[in-house]
Amino acid sequence: MQRALRLLEAAASRPEGAPAKQLAREAGVALPTAYHLLRTLAHEGYVRRERGVYRLAEAAGRLGGAGAKQNRRSMIQDALGHCRDLLGAPVYFGVYRNGEIELVAVADSPAHPAVEEWADFRETGHAHALGQCLLSQLGEKARRDHLHRHPVRYVTPYSVRDEESFLRRLAAVDRMQPVLEHQEYALGTVCAALPLMVGTTAMAIGFSLPAHQEDRLLPMLARLEREVGRLLGTPAFSISI
Repeated sequence: MQRALRLLEAAASRPEGAPAKQLAREAGVALPTAYHLLRTLAHEGYVRRERGVYRLAEAAGRLGGAGAKQNRRSMIQDALGHCRDLLGAPVYFGVYRNGEIELVAVADSPAHPAVEEWADFRETGHAHALGQCLLSQLGEKARRDHLHRHPVRYVTPYSVRDEESFLRRLAAVDRMQPVLEHQEYALGTVCAALPLMVGTTAMAIGFSLPAHQEDRLLPMLARLEREVGRLLGTPAFSISI
């Protein structure tokens, strides 16, 4: 359903309407798949076809309203809560938006509390797994611009020490590869994060553990990856993010 969302984004950029072939090209979706998805979206009221072109319809407008925004947040929070219970660990969801790292939602519990934000989360993206995962999805120019505004600085004895070292680390990470972090943001805490990509927006979901449970990171990361793959296959969740 990420492809359906990209088609909606392409249609939103063409208020005068566009043929399926153009929307497919702009969304990076194969034409046969685009035809199938556009028929489904038309049936659900998200687009309408008039004189050979597709335009956004009423249901798509509701997606952008305040109620829809709250509904999306609720769905994300529910999904994070599900992942928290599955892993037995606090779960975090972040987005890179308007040049900043944004922590959108956190699901924790008294038994599994979230990491305390003792240093500004937006300014220390080089030190925590969620930030590293988001920055790894950017191009080099965007990374350097971000680090110019939020310079690499000493956070813990385990965090990266300078910008060039950090950029080399990011360059060695595949754009859609999970990231592990070992006490770089908070002493006594280890973290992991998975990249998510919807359209051109960089997103990530991650979790944290006490450092003495470090051996659980990789098995839990694999479990989270499977569950996120399942969730992304559901139309409601795909559209919500």
